[in-house]
Amino acid sequence: MKRSIIIAIITACTTGAFAQSTTTTTTKTVITTNDKGDTVQVRTDTVKTKRKGFRFSFGKGEDAASVSVNRRDTIKTEDKPSKAPGFSWGLTLSRLDLGLATLVDNGSFNLSPQNNFLRYRSWKSSNVGFDFIQVGYRFNSAFRIYVSGGLDWTHFRLREDITIQKEQPGDLGLVYTTDNIDYSKNRFTSSYFRIPLTFDWRSHVNSEGKRFHIAGGPMLGVLYNGRVKQISDENGKQKANDNYHFTKWRYGMTARLGYGAWGIYGKYYFNDMFDTAVQNGLRNFSFGIMLGF
Repeated sequence: MKRSIIIAIITACTTGAFAQSTTTTTTKTVITTNDKGDTVQVRTDTVKTKRKGFRFSFGKGEDAASVSVNRRDTIKTEDKPSKAPGFSWGLTLSRLDLGLATLVDNGSFNLSPQNNFLRYRSWKSSNVGFDFIQVGYRFNSAFRIYVSGGLDWTHFRLREDITIQKEQPGDLGLVYTTDNIDYSKNRFTSSYFRIPLTFDWRSHVNSEGKRFHIAGGPMLGVLYNGRVKQISDENGKQKANDNYHFTKWRYGMTARLGYGAWGIYGKYYFNDMFDTAVQNGLRNFSFGIMLGF
């Protein structure tokens, strides 16, 4: 049943064009005079055949995502002041984020004593995310806004050999046990549905078909899972899923800057990372590289 629903959604959002060949004939007549003074007309016919392949558009509107196979489209680079305004919507695979995750404890990058058990390995703590659906409105060629939906994961590689316990009754804060085990990996993960509202300024397309982007706006997150993943010689690989007191709703800001398909991003959340009083003021900040505007 789930597979049928997914196929129906993709079919409804996808439009395609079949392979075809376009033939262009150009006739040119040149009038010249030969050595004897006679007028001669020379007619030249030029035939150009351009093969076009498949192009699938995952939605509606000029800004909808599309995939081309064996197709070579002509890109005009003339500087036009604006495009006609219009809506676009559909499936996408954009804003693939890969960066570093950081804890901010009441405005400081140093953890307070009550949160010191969450010490983490900075270069192994990561943020990963992407958008898969988008609805937007283009005001002109330089400015558009859109609301998108996607997934976002934040992984913290803990330094201590501890196990974060599942949610406990009462407001005890995060509860953990200290283990007599040397973990080669001890990862604490939060997983959210993300819903950003983005204001995207774009330069005109240059001769290489690329443009600059400055984008950003508010972002909402809805928790769907928390996880502890541990690897050790004693117990092998272990996973446990729970909410782990991660806040159910989070809100913040995101900013993006880039050229072509590549860019950099930053995310900061204004509310606390956990819903416990003990971890009050502990928030999440991440930054890194991204692919796909």
